[in-house]
Amino acid sequence: MEENKFDYKQFIGFALIALIAVFWFNTTKPTEEEAAAEAEKAKTEQVNSQTTVANKVAEQEATLDLTDSTQVANYKNKLGAFGYNADKVSAEEVTTLENQLLSLKISNKGGQIVEAQVKGQMVKGNFEPLVTYDSLPVYLVKDGNASFGLNLTTADNRVINTKDLAFEPTFTENGDSKVLSMKLKVAPNKFLEYRYEMKDDYMIDFTVRSQGLNGVINGSQPINMEWKLKSFRHAKSVTYENRYTDLHYEYDEGKDSYLGQGTDEEKINDVTWLGYKQHFFSSILLTDQAFKTATISTENIVDSEMPEKDVEFLKNFSTTVPLELQGGELNYTMDLYHGPTDYDVLTAYDRNLDEIVPLGWGIFGWINRYFLIPLFGLLSAMLPAGIAIIVMTILVRLLLSPITYKSYLSQAKMKVIRPEINEINQKYKDDAMKKQQETMKLYSKAGVSPMAGCIPALMQIPVFYALFMFFPSAFELRQKSFLWAEDLSSYDTIVQLPFNIPVYGDHISLFPILASVAIFFYMRMTTGQQMAAQQPAQEGMPDMSKMMKYMMYFSPLMMLFFFNNYASGLSLYYFVSNLITIGIMLVIKNYIIDEDKIHAQIEENKKKPKKQNRFQRKMQEMMEQAEAQKKANTNRK
Repeated sequence: MEENKFDYKQFIGFALIALIAVFWFNTTKPTEEEAAAEAEKAKTEQVNSQTTVANKVAEQEATLDLTDSTQVANYKNKLGAFGYNADKVSAEEVTTLENQLLSLKISNKGGQIVEAQVKGQMVKGNFEPLVTYDSLPVYLVKDGNASFGLNLTTADNRVINTKDLAFEPTFTENGDSKVLSMKLKVAPNKFLEYRYEMKDDYMIDFTVRSQGLNGVINGSQPINMEWKLKSFRHAKSVTYENRYTDLHYEYDEGKDSYLGQGTDEEKINDVTWLGYKQHFFSSILLTDQAFKTATISTENIVDSEMPEKDVEFLKNFSTTVPLELQGGELNYTMDLYHGPTDYDVLTAYDRNLDEIVPLGWGIFGWINRYFLIPLFGLLSAMLPAGIAIIVMTILVRLLLSPITYKSYLSQAKMKVIRPEINEINQKYKDDAMKKQQETMKLYSKAGVSPMAGCIPALMQIPVFYALFMFFPSAFELRQKSFLWAEDLSSYDTIVQLPFNIPVYGDHISLFPILASVAIFFYMRMTTGQQMAAQQPAQEGMPDMSKMMKYMMYFSPLMMLFFFNNYASGLSLYYFVSNLITIGIMLVIKNYIIDEDKIHAQIEENKKKPKKQNRFQRKMQEMMEQAEAQKKANTNRK
């Protein structure tokens, strides 16, 4: 018998195989990002699978014949424990919760809201009904445009969606509080409950909880709350309303954001409320216990080629939120809001809901919140909406008149010293550095700054932009008429065109025309003054006077086209604002500013020793050094 000996070649072979195996395992092992992506993909496939099964159950329910005991038995078997009330699924009943402001109809099928009507609002202590642009009731939910349900898996791996199942309603009333309990039972004392409590408000208390379902629901599988809504059209201008229809949300302890105007999807964390805003109306879901994650999406469904009169819906909104069991049970305390996108109404809830109203970021939002909204609220409480806009415009222009004065005074000073600037330009036309030095010296001696006219104009921009954001968002303007404008929150129409002009629209609005004419005359005045003060164009530099002439015609034309579909209240503001500005400038020019006195003052300033500040001294030194360097280079040559 041959003795077994150590074979070092065999050992080396096994060692190499082991090294290759270790190398292959480490190089093919997925990264953390890849592993996370695979896990998310598997989760999505699982959810899609659940949705497919749930849809099949819904299809069977739709064709269920309650008189056929075999069909009912098979259907109950499909649902397992949740088939307890399956024989009532087709006997749909609706319970109404109603107060002065809001009417909700809640179906026993799915226990969900199938109709939400915003009936009216309180104005100055009086109730005012709310209607659409064509005088119909304002519905946020109606005729199957919305759905709400939980997609879950039972302990025996049956996939169901609660929006298709029969809930038992129980209605109670206690004073001004109306409570509707909708229970999806698996046994007499075991159920999933939706609890709605309405008071005299747009906001209702909404609770999702379960009792005795520990062991009935499979806690290892996702429980997804799904909320979908297709937004109705409520306003005359589809384009305008769609621009302000979007999905807002609050996350990460107070931060807020929204999805863009197009088709978009996003996954967000630590969500405390979600709002489907339909311009002047909103549907908002709030939660006391923040949702850890939520997948939200919005889809624009407006067909630009479809005539506006045929448009019924604007956007599709969708939210999917994974819910968590606590001790094997569900328990989420939430709120539902169906009502106006009114800044004052939303602010009163102290839940940061006013962020749904687009007032602008930073200083623009600050001006709106603490100045324009309180001012307009005060004026509109005493005056009709159109008159309130005019009075507010007058007050704003008077407030900004010192800035207008400063700007005009600076232009007048520049106009007075322009002959001297022309002399400098002619004298040093071949020496740009020297020309700049002498020009700066003249400015310093005369006490004139070319930037003094720009800074006042820049200071007015925050106010103008804040007003631009305020008017499209002011709920107080909705369906308020003035002169020929039937609704200051929408465009006015004096001629309805039989065709559509791209960008402009299928109608002619008068307020934008008046605003464009006022802007033209305003720019004609300011352009003439600026051109008189403008330095001659230097070689190689653009001629600013020509650019100003182009702007004088381009700006009114842009106003005419761009604002034809905007709120007539905004066009009214620009019309009145420019008229007032023209008047202020005429007063300043003819009664306040005297160019002879300005010239005499400039001459006096020249005689006085001018003390330069640190920046001016530094600039002077740099220019002198550059001039000396230039001379040195010339001498070397």
